[in-house]
Parts: sequence; C-alpha cells; structure tokens
Amino acid sequence: MARLARILPLPWLLVFSFQAAVTAAQGPIVTLDYGSFEGNLTGNSVKFLGIPFAAPPIGNLRFAPAEAPIPFKGVRRATAFGAACFQQSLGPLPQGLSSLSIQPDFPPPSVASEDCLFINVFKPASIPAGKKIPVIFVRGFEIGGTSSYQADPLVARSVTLGEPVIYVSANYRLNAFGFLPGKEAKAAGLGNIGLRDQQFALRWVQKHISAFGGDPTKVITWGESAGAFSAAYHIVTNDGDTQGLFRGAFMESGSPIPLNDITANQRYFDQLVVDAGCQGSADPIACLRTLPFDKLGDAINQSPSLLSYLSFAFVWGPSIDGLFIKRDPQESLLKGLYARVPFVTGDCDDEGTIPSLSSQNITTNEEFLGYLKSNYLPGISDDQLAAIAKAYPEDPAQGSPFGTGTANALTPQFKRLSAVQGDLLFQGPRRFFLKIASRTQPTFAFSYKRGKATPIAGAAHGTDLAEFYGVGTEPDFIGADALINFANTLDPNTKNPQSLLSSINWPCWGSSAAAPPLLTFLDPAPSINITFDNFRVQEIDLLTAISLKFCA
Repeated sequence: MARLARILPLPWLLVFSFQAAVTAAQGPIVTLDYGSFEGNLTGNSVKFLGIPFAAPPIGNLRFAPAEAPIPFKGVRRATAFGAACFQQSLGPLPQGLSSLSIQPDFPPPSVASEDCLFINVFKPASIPAGKKIPVIFVRGFEIGGTSSYQADPLVARSVTLGEPVIYVSANYRLNAFGFLPGKEAKAAGLGNIGLRDQQFALRWVQKHISAFGGDPTKVITWGESAGAFSAAYHIVTNDGDTQGLFRGAFMESGSPIPLNDITANQRYFDQLVVDAGCQGSADPIACLRTLPFDKLGDAINQSPSLLSYLSFAFVWGPSIDGLFIKRDPQESLLKGLYARVPFVTGDCDDEGTIPSLSSQNITTNEEFLGYLKSNYLPGISDDQLAAIAKAYPEDPAQGSPFGTGTANALTPQFKRLSAVQGDLLFQGPRRFFLKIASRTQPTFAFSYKRGKATPIAGAAHGTDLAEFYGVGTEPDFIGADALINFANTLDPNTKNPQSLLSSINWPCWGSSAAAPPLLTFLDPAPSINITFDNFRVQEIDLLTAISLKFCA
C-alpha cells in the first residue's frame, strides 16, 4: 500500500505527578526500586534530572527494545540533564531559514550519546501529604532532546492556578537508532524502537511516579510536532488499548497520518549498511551493532535530513511494522480501533512554510506536481494530480502564509507548495481525526495564527510551543493554562479568574457539524477568539480522499 511518507514528529511532552519522599540537607532524595536519586530544590520547584529509565541501549541493545535500568546502591545526583540521543546533522540551512527569528527560546541539546534513555521530573516543592497530583508527559524523529525544554515556568504556573501538575520528559532514540527500516529490521522485530522507548518511559511513570507525588491514574501525554505525532500513534497502537498508561492527550501540530510499511525505505537501510562499511555482511544489523558510535553516526549523517529536499517525507521515522503499528493509522481510525480518551489538538496556520524552504528549486507547475507524486503520493493518478493543481492554483495570493496577498512569494511555487504541504500533512489529518473521534469522546481543537507578519514563514510550524510552555518576555499563559486545566480535569476550559482563558467558552469540536469551533490565538497577544474549522473544506477533503485511496 502506498501511503503518505512519515512525518516528523519534533520533541514530546509528558505531564506526570511526583512526591519527594525524603528531604536531606544536600537536596531532596527519592528512592526507587533500583536506586536513590538526589534532586535539586530551586525556589518553589524540585527537579530530578537525568534519571535512567532503562539500561544503556548499547552493544546488543543497539536497535533493540529497552530493558530495565541497572540497579545500584547509594544515592546518585539527579541535578543535570542526561545526554540527548544521537542527533542527525541537518546540514546547511536552506536559503531564507537562517534569517528567520521564529523559533522559541529553547537551545538545542549540547551533548549527545548512545547512552541517552533518561527521564526528568519537575514537581512543586510542596505537595500536601497524601495528595497525588496529575502528570504531563512530553517527547522529533530526527532531532530533539529533553534538555531543550525547561518546565519550571509551567509547573510554577500550575501552582499559581491552584492546579498543580508534575511534568515528566523522556528521551527516546531517534533517526536510525530508533527507527531502523527494512526487511531485516522487520524480520528481527525491531520496528519503531523510538516509539517503544516512549511506551517504556510511560510504564516507568506508572511504576514510579507515586514516589514523586504523582498520580499514575492521571497521566496525559503532550507533544509538539514529532511529539504530537507520537502521541497520536500511541492512541492507535494496540488497537486502541492504552493499558492504563495515559488518560488523555494534548497534541500541537501532529495527528495520525498514513504511514508506509517498514520495508518501503529499504534503500536507505541498504545505503546505511554501505556507508557504515558493513556491505557484504551476512547479518548487517549485527555488523552495525559492532560499530563505534561515532562511525555509525557519520553514516547516518550521509542520509537526507529534515531540512533536505525530502522534507517531511522522513528517511527515519515511524512505519507499519506489524507489531507496534499493525496497520495504517487512518485505517485504524476508520475501523474504530483507537483509544477513547479526551484530547486537544491544533495546528499553526502556516505549517507548510518551513518544510517548503528546502524545495526552492521547484519553480514550475510540472515540478510542483512531480514533487507531490514522488515525495508524498507515489500512487497518484494524472487525474488526481490535475485535481490538486486546480484546487491549489499557482496564484500566490491563495498560498501560505495565508492571507498575505502576493507577499512572501519566495519562488513562483513556494506559497503553493507551502499550502499543500500544510494541508496534506497537518490540517487534513487533524480534521479527519476529529471527525471520527469527536463522535466517541470529548475533543477540543485550536488554531495558532500569531506571527502572521513574519516574512516568508508566517504563523509557522513550531511557533506555538512557547505559548504552551508559558515562556517568553511577557507570556499570557493562555496556552499553558489550557494544558494545565486539561491535565487536571480533561477539559481545557477554566473559570479561574487568574487566567485570561476564563474570558471565553471553548466548546468541543463536535458541537457543530457545520462550523466546528477552534480556539484561535491571534495577534496581538493576548488576543484569542472562537473561529471555525470550515476553511478550505473542498481542497482539504480532496487531499484526504486521495491519501485514503492508498490505504488497503
């Protein structure tokens, strides 16, 4: 079955609750069944950083499912983030990207290692005895690490609101280390190891979060980009049985999208074997396991990255492996095989602008249509391509950044390609997901339209992240409050007068079939409003129908 190529899914978030068991003079100490850890008390919050939640995935555990952490005696310091998992090099930045100041103030990880399966817990310093509080769990497929995200402001905000939460973030294996494709990986049962790392971390939360003051029955998953896609895949894995690992999900820029079979990217596995010097080996995976970390990393870096011409058609990413992901995620939705948990989901208005910067050599209608066919829709017919060309014309005034007229036309096809990539990979799957799930569980949706005046990018992918962390020069906390409310009550709404969100009623998406409501973030902050999810209906329906035709 030909399907949309895999999506990035960039960094995820976990909301968990903990309770410091003992407070020693040197710092709070928590005792788990495999060792004790000393955290750091700062102001009104406690951080336990760099706790191993699994054994180092090295040697025979490279590419393999995570195993239990190694027990130790004594107390280890947990006051600094552990190393991030290997980060694939992005290569030279596409023209125009380096000049954009649109990313949140989260620095990239400074240290990467193969020994990277660490978890972090941020909790209020004071949790009443006997009380357990909700947990938020957080997690790209090719880049990202938990050290990039400081959750102190979010936890502090939850205390201010009187709705305390615990924030938990976990590293997981990325790129080829976590998403090895090919028939060899399928035969060995080694598909989607990165997603399985995430599930292993969620099991750690169920087992240990009570020691930090968290309530294992009140865990929600949270993620942006790769993290949102990850959360979506956990909703459809195991035929929708959450096994009690989470009770809700909060997703920014990511929904269940069509995936390829794990063997579809065989050529990239074969090239990795060649680039790593394992060509001719009777067991190429065994050979790859013997390589020094740096040598394997150099081989991975020779493959296309997120900022390459392939863009969101990832070389390394989730796939249908027959075990963790049994079938196309959208097929699981159609069959009703998804978790019946409340969720919040939303997209930025101009999701497709950043990924389109790596395709500036596409300047004609023929090149535009050829790219869609080769990169995302390999089974599409000429008639279907013609229908897309008509639905998304070359007129830059109809392209993305939307609503900017003829401005931002970086190339003759840039705004057109941005519109299609945003709708095909984000808006369409989100709306498809909501149409089905809103019939069976509470669902809420938002649209992020701040930053529309940013040249070239508009309200681009990832620009909403700071809003939900509650950081920046003058944060309004509207997004953060929605997340905190949802972690506590499974409803993002609040009547708390301390929150600007209390000024508006945010109905469920399914409350109106003709005009599903969207909480919309507008310029200038802190402006918000309720708009409706009825934009580009025919165009998005066309893309969805075409992608569904590729599902068996």
